[in-house]
Amino acid sequence: MPPTLASLVHHSALKLTVRAGEDRLDVPVRWAHVSELADPVPYMEGGELLLTTALKLDADDAKAMRRYVKRLVGAGVVGLGFAVGVNYDVIPEVLVDTAQEEGLPLLEVPRRTPFIAISKAVSAAIAADQYRSVTAGFAAQRELTKQALTDGPEGLLAALAAQVDGWAALYDASGAVVATAPEWAGRRAARLTADVERLRDRPAPASSVVGGPDNEDRVELHTLGTGRRPRAALAVGTASALGTAERYAVHSAIALLTLTTERSRSLRAAHERIGAAVLRLLLAGHSDHARAVAGDLYGGLLDAPFRVIVGESADGDPLDGLAEVVESAAARSGEAVLVVAEGPERLVVLAVDGGAAVEACGEYAATRETERAAGGQEQGGEEHELVVGLSAPAGPIAAAGAYKQAEQALSVARRRGRVLVEHEQLAAGSVLPLLADDAVRAFADGLLRPLSEHDATGRGDLVASLRAWLSRHGQWDAAAADLGVHRHTLRYRMRRVEEILGRSLDDPDVRMELWLALKATAAAE
Repeated sequence: MPPTLASLVHHSALKLTVRAGEDRLDVPVRWAHVSELADPVPYMEGGELLLTTALKLDADDAKAMRRYVKRLVGAGVVGLGFAVGVNYDVIPEVLVDTAQEEGLPLLEVPRRTPFIAISKAVSAAIAADQYRSVTAGFAAQRELTKQALTDGPEGLLAALAAQVDGWAALYDASGAVVATAPEWAGRRAARLTADVERLRDRPAPASSVVGGPDNEDRVELHTLGTGRRPRAALAVGTASALGTAERYAVHSAIALLTLTTERSRSLRAAHERIGAAVLRLLLAGHSDHARAVAGDLYGGLLDAPFRVIVGESADGDPLDGLAEVVESAAARSGEAVLVVAEGPERLVVLAVDGGAAVEACGEYAATRETERAAGGQEQGGEEHELVVGLSAPAGPIAAAGAYKQAEQALSVARRRGRVLVEHEQLAAGSVLPLLADDAVRAFADGLLRPLSEHDATGRGDLVASLRAWLSRHGQWDAAAADLGVHRHTLRYRMRRVEEILGRSLDDPDVRMELWLALKATAAAE
């Protein structure tokens, strides 16, 4: 505790006597300052015990004393020490009455007590309080370190909450609550997600204070991590501002949580190399070797069906965001996840089928899709936009096939201007959207051009006749009825199609190519 007026009054060597303001002696004293000025307020900061002999004061003048005392109270002076036996044998009653009226503690300082003794007592008490705070801070640091080593971040949060007599919460990089202490603080911590997200966008390290006297608690938010993007965030809620010892505890918690959430660059690089090696072995068909290399890092992932996610973007930020949400979701649910960056524009992820990481990937893609639509971007119009392909569930033996499925879905997503496409959607959907490609349209135009040029001369309607005949699976009467012509007329036109194209309509491959060409040209119209 810092020194108070009460502790100075009870100091046996000072012999101070309280003459006014007996009910305000528990106020902390920040310093003891001597001044004989008639107006010392410009030199006050607040929290001082002012000491004076009234050398330049007319302490018997009621109006002058009232102005003097009011100025001191307005400046935040916590007490006035008046030396007797120097310029005044006793404290004038008008000063005592005025101090009592204004609520300013008034201490009588005997002649035998020098002001320097009071200043030393205040200084020694402040130093002792700071020493106690530092000692308590180091003790808190030891306790937090012990809890971090034995019980991890959860134990550290519990110890921190006890140290600050409040609550603490840990957030992941996406702003989701990972852990709280005590448990009842989870609801309060969840309400701060938006504040954590705003803090994350500021240059690291960053901190802010939310709440205050009008709210149920005061909360400090701090980012965790050493890189450009924070790895996590810490919230500390208390009833009032933190003291010195509590501040030491919070700073220690930040350092320890940074160590537990931010791996060293060399360790992270080694982890990434192992992940890349596991992926290469899986794609090469060496699932047993992949298990051996993965060990405990990804062993659980390779024991269950997984999905392969392939993402691409010319801008690295969307890929960083995808990796962040996938890893955070997996960490919260206790899932294993493998994330490999194949260059700055491509990301490959292996995640448990039906798990939180795959769900988070879908939610992230949906958010990007919504943002794109809100921004008025045309589908496929931004080359730097994120595109993601998601494979069907697979096991280690079928990893290469799943990777190819994800790439196929990625290609379709790019063609359709979508952020994410699942491979399973391709089988359930139509092949026609795949024809929306410049190369396919060029092929279709080239194949059908002779027929279109023939029709342009006005000597028949071969393209429409071919479309009707193919749509009716070569049934002459039905196709002729659709066209409103005799079946012999239609037979003649189909012979002309064969003559012009130099290809037989009896060949199923020819019929297939012609039908797709007709569909491609129709989609382009």
